[in-house]
This record gives sequence, C-alpha cells and structure tokens, in this order.
Amino acid sequence: MKKYIAPFLALWVTAPALTQAAEVRVYSGRHYNSDRKVFKQFSDLTGIRVRLLEATGISLVERLKREGDRANADVIILVDAARIQSAADQGLLKPSATSALIRQVPSEYRDPEGRWFGMTRRIRGIIVNPSRVDSGLIRSYEDLASPDLKGMVCLRKRKNVYNQSLVASQIALKGQRETKQWLNAMVQNVSEPFFSSDTALIRAVAQGKCGVGVVNHYYLARMQAGGNGSRDAELSKNVKLILPTPAHVNISAIGIAASAKNHKEAIQLAEFLTSKDGSSELAGSTYEYPIKGESTSGKLREYGSFTPDGVSISNLSKQLKPALALMTQSGWK
Repeated sequence: MKKYIAPFLALWVTAPALTQAAEVRVYSGRHYNSDRKVFKQFSDLTGIRVRLLEATGISLVERLKREGDRANADVIILVDAARIQSAADQGLLKPSATSALIRQVPSEYRDPEGRWFGMTRRIRGIIVNPSRVDSGLIRSYEDLASPDLKGMVCLRKRKNVYNQSLVASQIALKGQRETKQWLNAMVQNVSEPFFSSDTALIRAVAQGKCGVGVVNHYYLARMQAGGNGSRDAELSKNVKLILPTPAHVNISAIGIAASAKNHKEAIQLAEFLTSKDGSSELAGSTYEYPIKGESTSGKLREYGSFTPDGVSISNLSKQLKPALALMTQSGWK
C-alpha cells in the first residue's frame, strides 16, 4: 500500500515496495505539500524511497556543515540562489553534472561547476494598488525611486534574501554607483515600517496602506487563487502585478551533498526534478515558473510574459556582499 510515514520532523515518501533498499535522503528548504506528491511520483517511477527532512534553508546549510561526512543528506534543495551558492562555496556540494542535467537546465540557472541546478523560477515582481498609484507609470524597478512615489513604497526587511538578490542583480547590470543612487531614492519613498513577509506586504498594498511594493509573484498568485482563504482572495483583487522589464529571476535549486552516500539515486532525483515533467509538477501547484518553457497555470498566463534580466545566478551570488552593504547604507532596515 502506498503511504506517507511521518516520524517527527522527517517525512518518508515511500515507493510501493517497502522492502526496496534504494533510497535518497533529501534536506529541503521548500515547504509545500505538493512537493511530497512529486517525490511520490519519483518513487513510483523508480522504486527509490525518498526520505525528506524539511527546515529553513539557513538551518539546513548549518546542519550540513555541522554533520560533515556524517550528514544524513544526499541532496539539498534551497529556495534562493544566494543560499545554494553559499552551500557550494562552503564545499557542501559535489560537482554532479550529467548530460541530462546540462540539457534540461539552461546555463544561466545552473552552477558553471555543476554543483547545483535550478528546478523552478520566481520573479521579483512589483505590486500596485491602482486606487493609489497609476500602474501605467511603473515599468521597472528603477521607477520605484521616482519622487512621485514619495510615501507610497513598501518593502520587506533588509535581511530578506529575495531582496538581497534583487539588489545584487541591479549591481550586476548597472554597477554599484548607479545602484546606490537608486536605493537611496527608493528607500526615501518608504513610509510604512519594513515588512517581515511578502504576504503581509500584499495585504498592506491591498488595504491602501501602501501604493506599491515588491514581492515574489507567486505569493500574489496564490492569494488571488484562494490559497490563503476567501478573505485574502477578495482583498487581493485590489492589487495588480507588474512584471518589470527586465525582470529579476530567482530560482529554487537542487545540489548533491558532498556527504551523499546514495549518489546514483541522488542524481536520478535531480534529473527528475529538473526535467520538463518534474519541474512543471513542482511549479504548477505553487504558481512558480518551470525552469524552462512556459507555465501551464491560467493565473500566470493572466500576468503575461516577462523578459529576464539575463543575470546568471552564479554572477548574482558574487554581488551579494556589496548588495547588503549598499542596502544598509541606504537605510533599508
């Protein structure tokens, strides 16, 4: 019988044959029930049992470091380019490029050294309350620095990795001097306290406390599709999503742990999750974009197409330290 066994924090996603010895141990910073269904599909296809441990990305990286060669992970899945690159730079991931992984994952969304591979894409979008701000005036992140938006802009806290990656992408595109000018002007337009979550920020924009904000696109998509309940679904009707031109693209990604004991099975899982079917299954229920190609989500089709800014994830990671320094200097709290 197919079933889930959940002893404490660890989740066992089992294949039909419970006596099957083959397994792959996963540390995941993604926290979606739909992911477990995808792992089960993998188990059904391969007979490989998936052992899943979910926690925050930071804690998983620290756990890998602490456990060293004794780590109970074959793969690690993280939801931000900065975190997966940090894990690679600390020697926690092993080069594992295969022809399938190279074919399935565009070069800008995988590590040049083959230590990690993108599975899904996320857009750092701009949200607007049209009753407070003319959405026609905003086409890019640069527009958030306009004096016309004084007191209208809301942002998440500086420590949020998605915003750090956004600023890093601007440095990669325009250099530190121009990015600093943009940051200083944008932060001057902030009047509300800095938010601790994208969801709270969306609510604030919807309620008119802010005119415009910056969030990952899928938070709004889920809210508008009813994933947060009918109250939020109704509230989110007051919000319009703008996909900036060009758009900052972040990823969720998978890497093979340096401590992997089940390397062959880990590679099979990575190849499955980055394949057209695997990536689409991961992205579909969470309103992300698959790592390659178009989304089948009706909600995302409503948002329209986007043009990526072209900054590779590996290049993005090189700009994170200067990005955080500039954010701090600008007064981004």
